[in-house]
Amino acid sequence: MYAVVGCNECAAMWLLSDPRTSDSAQCPRCAKTHRTAKLKRFFESEDREAAREARAALLAKKRDESAAFAELDHVSELERAVDEAGIDDREYLEASGIDADAVDEAGARAEGGGSSARSRTEIVRDAVRAVDDPTEENVAAHASEHGVPAETAREILTRLARRGELSESGGRYRVL
Repeated sequence: MYAVVGCNECAAMWLLSDPRTSDSAQCPRCAKTHRTAKLKRFFESEDREAAREARAALLAKKRDESAAFAELDHVSELERAVDEAGIDDREYLEASGIDADAVDEAGARAEGGGSSARSRTEIVRDAVRAVDDPTEENVAAHASEHGVPAETAREILTRLARRGELSESGGRYRVL
């Protein structure tokens, strides 16, 4: 069960999933705590998407935009259009000068696990161990065979050496 409810303090509207299971709810805008039994329910449905659509329609009506809302696609269609537009997160991070692999690794650590796919940094570290002559060129070539662009592998080598995770002597790397 989903209900579209409203705050009597700031007039925010939000979805409340199964209001019967909780005694209180907090407004996402002003953080006021409400008793769920006393919250005004503008719409109720078993279907989450129907409740989301109803909330969107209520917000449009509240802003005198009902006609414009009627011309729009369903909310889920709009979300799909947004997902398909623009650049993805990895492209955005890399264009901003942020190491997307480091962000992925930090996210995996924060979630207390990881994914089944190895990160680029892990692939480069493994390449140093795997090749017979771990020069920058050989490591980059091995890493590129495993999906890491050669230039990115070189940058990761430099970063790992700077952090003290690898040592470099005479042009050869080894994992510490």
